[in-house]
Amino acid sequence: MHTYVCTLCYSGDCITGTSRMGDGCDGKERSNPNGNVVFSEIRNSGCRPDTSVYNSLITAHLHSKDKSKALSKALGYFEKMKVTERCKPSIVTYNILLRAFAQAKNVAQVEALFKDLEESICTPDIYTFNGMMDAYGKNGMVGEMEGVLARMKSNQVKPDIITYNLLIDSYGRKQKFEKMEQVLKSLLRSKERPTVSTFNSMITNYGKARLRDKAETVFHKITDMGYAPNFITYECMITMYGCDCVSKARRIYDNMIETEKHLKVSTLNDMLNVYCLNSLPIEADKLFETACNSGMFRIDSSMYKLLYKSYTKANMTDLIQKLLKHMDRGGIVPNKRFFLEALGALGSSQADQDAITAKVNSNMPVNMTKI
Repeated sequence: MHTYVCTLCYSGDCITGTSRMGDGCDGKERSNPNGNVVFSEIRNSGCRPDTSVYNSLITAHLHSKDKSKALSKALGYFEKMKVTERCKPSIVTYNILLRAFAQAKNVAQVEALFKDLEESICTPDIYTFNGMMDAYGKNGMVGEMEGVLARMKSNQVKPDIITYNLLIDSYGRKQKFEKMEQVLKSLLRSKERPTVSTFNSMITNYGKARLRDKAETVFHKITDMGYAPNFITYECMITMYGCDCVSKARRIYDNMIETEKHLKVSTLNDMLNVYCLNSLPIEADKLFETACNSGMFRIDSSMYKLLYKSYTKANMTDLIQKLLKHMDRGGIVPNKRFFLEALGALGSSQADQDAITAKVNSNMPVNMTKI
């Protein structure tokens, strides 16, 4: 009997794969432009695919751009697995599909799959429930998420720290702060321990609601409980103070510059964004120049886009020209979309946008760096 090792991955809508045969074969790895061809190669070679091969194929399809088509194909493979020897769906198969359909907001299909799971020999595990809760939570479907939690308890699966963090973040995003705080209390009473990410999520969501006192209380709780705030914690605080207290945001940033060994460009982006949101383009420009001259950061395209929009809104022509020179020195050529997004931020008319588009098209090289 031949053995077959199959790896399937994706690139856009093209599912790709590599395969390797052993036991009397040459053992060479073969690349294939299409995962479906790899799958056919397995069967045509006399080897039999198993559950893990089908799981890989389903996962690869689910990462393609056409989600509706991908979900349909995934269900087709799932039904085929149920009637194929050695290929019966495992709990991993159910977990992949449940999460995918929860992400697609297809509650009816999630319910159908879970009913199928309960009738199978498989047993739902913590990953089953966390995957569905994560998908529903990110879609803002709090009611469905709570339904998963109830089902989790009825299956006697205990929440882990990931479960608690998902609940805290999801309630926070919907500004259901009373429920978020109740989940934290339950977490602190449980055998699980909160992580810094737990507190970072609370700070972020309190900040978005401009509940500064609550965010500060959570920040102090981190150190009171013996945790060390990480750079994400400080970035959350910068963003939080950026709503109505720019000077405090800048103090945190400056303190990070003085004390942090490994500086992140995301920290600089957050501080620049605070200035831009508060219509302070000159302050943003000064900080940007200081950062460029320090050599401490690798300036990325998102930073240029952020500043260009801000300077365009403020109609600061001199700052726009200076920024374009920086981009030129960095070897970054803005494309049509870059300028159109800036015009959209300024509220330009469609006629103005069409005029600029024509001008940009006539001056830009064919191979433009995408930003």
